[in-house]
Amino acid sequence: NAMRTADAIKARVAQLAPQFPPGLQVVYPEDSTRFVKLSIKEVVKTLLEAMALVVLVMYVFLGNWRATLIPAITVPVVLLGTFAVLALGGYSINTLTLFGMVLAIGLLVDDTIVVVENVQRIMQEEGLDAPAATRRSMGEITSALVGISLVLGAIFLPMAFFPGSVGVIYRQFSVTLVVSMALSMLMAISLTPALCARLLRPVIRRHPEGGPLQGRYQHWLGWVLARPVRFGLVYLLLVGVMLEAYPRLPTAFIPDEDQGTVMVRFSLPQGATADRTLDVAKAVEHYFLTEEKDNTDAVYVVSGFSFEGAGQNAGMAFVSLSDWARRTGAANTAQAIADRAMARLGALRDAEVFAMVPPPVEGLGQSNGFELWLQDGGSLGREGLARAAEQLVHSARQSQQFSMVRAEGTERLPQLRIDIDQAKAAALGLNLNDVHSTLEVAWGGLYVNDFVHQDRIKKVFVQADGPYRASPDNLADWFVRGNNGQMSSFAAFASTRWTTGPGELKRYNGAAALPVAGVPGEGISSGQAMGWVEHALGPVKGVTFEWSGLSYEEKKSSGKAMLLYGVSLFFVFLCLAALYESWTVPCAVLLVVPLGVLGAMLAVGLRGLPNDIYFQVGLLTTMGLAAKNAILIVEFAEAELKAGAAPLAAVLKAAGLRLRPILMTSLAFGAGVVPLALAWGPSSASQNAIGTSVLGGVVSGTLLALVFVPVFYVLLAHRGQAIARAK
Repeated sequence: NAMRTADAIKARVAQLAPQFPPGLQVVYPEDSTRFVKLSIKEVVKTLLEAMALVVLVMYVFLGNWRATLIPAITVPVVLLGTFAVLALGGYSINTLTLFGMVLAIGLLVDDTIVVVENVQRIMQEEGLDAPAATRRSMGEITSALVGISLVLGAIFLPMAFFPGSVGVIYRQFSVTLVVSMALSMLMAISLTPALCARLLRPVIRRHPEGGPLQGRYQHWLGWVLARPVRFGLVYLLLVGVMLEAYPRLPTAFIPDEDQGTVMVRFSLPQGATADRTLDVAKAVEHYFLTEEKDNTDAVYVVSGFSFEGAGQNAGMAFVSLSDWARRTGAANTAQAIADRAMARLGALRDAEVFAMVPPPVEGLGQSNGFELWLQDGGSLGREGLARAAEQLVHSARQSQQFSMVRAEGTERLPQLRIDIDQAKAAALGLNLNDVHSTLEVAWGGLYVNDFVHQDRIKKVFVQADGPYRASPDNLADWFVRGNNGQMSSFAAFASTRWTTGPGELKRYNGAAALPVAGVPGEGISSGQAMGWVEHALGPVKGVTFEWSGLSYEEKKSSGKAMLLYGVSLFFVFLCLAALYESWTVPCAVLLVVPLGVLGAMLAVGLRGLPNDIYFQVGLLTTMGLAAKNAILIVEFAEAELKAGAAPLAAVLKAAGLRLRPILMTSLAFGAGVVPLALAWGPSSASQNAIGTSVLGGVVSGTLLALVFVPVFYVLLAHRGQAIARAK
């Protein structure tokens, strides 16, 4: 439990604080649990807002507080049951499971709405009391409730078996939604009917024909059903737009989140003194405490260390930003602050400064953006590989698609090479191990042991004094003892010369390699940036590359979303085929799915959001909602068809009867995800990605389903009857 661990550490530090030297103040410039805590708080707030909006929509449609009280009772019961099952399964409360809860509210309330609305309709039209109307209603809609639950479970269950890091994210949603849907169905056939029989009261029949809206809808729908071919062509056109637009969406892995932290990495040329590095560290600290003081809570600077390695010419700064409520506006996001810092600190003389934000998933890379390793795939050598990396960085900076691109290890540094004449050393009776050990201790330093001084443990290092390792000529001042006990100077068997070479020899997957990292510019997704890099490296001979970090996960998951959609729809088809004992009727349900997908794509496209994991979760949710609306119509049409009605008359009556519950459930679901689409602050990027896609899918999937599901049913029902007669 990250929260409990962080609280325990802070409590222990508070206990130790009285023992600290005077004037020492404790701050936490790097505290990931702050983002976690506020993210969960914001999602819980969104959860409560969604529940309130759903109840409000139901009150507007149902018209009395008794009917509204039923879903207000069942929703918390299902949510509590879902939390209990998650606890038994070893899952934690995190932003992903809470996102799943927000989506579940809109879906699970559908079952309750269907039951309550149908009971009210029967009471109004047939004058029955609540218990009798409830028994009659459950006989009509139980199979529809089971079908809806099976379809939603079939859509979300395959997500739980997705492999890799993507599967870990998917699994949180899958388990949460499948469990909540199963519990919702159980409540809809047990608790909800009991509450209906107990709480509902007879109502006056106001509109004998179901109301003016239903009458106008059925009249207009009759005109549509008289022209099925024409509207079939319109459907094909919409599907064509969807198929054309989907590949054009920019791609990404997961949204970049403002986690309240900025990291700054700075490096000086090899050989730069620690004092020069400290001056740069002070300049970084001064910038954030003065020019960004309104956005900065604390700065922690380390000299001699960076993510790329230790050395007296390197350093890191960890900046804890102010609370999100004080950093309103796009100009004060973590990425905007990092961009300004890089532009301002990049002017520092002879120091390279890179400001970055942490990756949205801890452990997958060092920062947001993309990461790759250039590898020597032929015989380029280190110099050729460095030239290729420099050319890539230069081209990327010229393209204006990146806010930052850097390559590590491309510089050629002056190096002192010591050549040992092994024949002379052997003639002098010297052991080469002793020669190398002497060089290592004198010029590089060696850790020996620890000792206790003033109740503190201190380390002992052995190294030559500064004046005796200041120049190549000092090599002659050092001697090695031979086998005969005689001391021989290095000048007798070694020589020095200056050369150049890389500061570090890095390898990746066993091959000589150099790391390259970058951050896409504003409005450019990580997928677009990675595509540009792949295109730029295509014609370069002798160089291969491998993605790493978040980029590796994004590349590994790309293209698999379509497989997930296909598996989910296949399971839905099998469930519906078993439910209706038909191979044609399920197609009337599945054909409406692309219409919901179209709305989700248009919504994220208009808002400039990419096709990432959260969009894919929203897309699956949209598929479930679209299929649910279709099932409500098809279920009643099948009942009318079995009673002897013609397909046209059956679906016309079914669509009219199901108009109100479809509008109610869709508006309730849409209202439930509005807080996600409009969220800001911690974890808002993820909430916006899910909420926007689902909201767009709800609108198109509902409005177009009311038109096209009856058309599909009429066409397929006639086809099914023809097949049956042929048999």
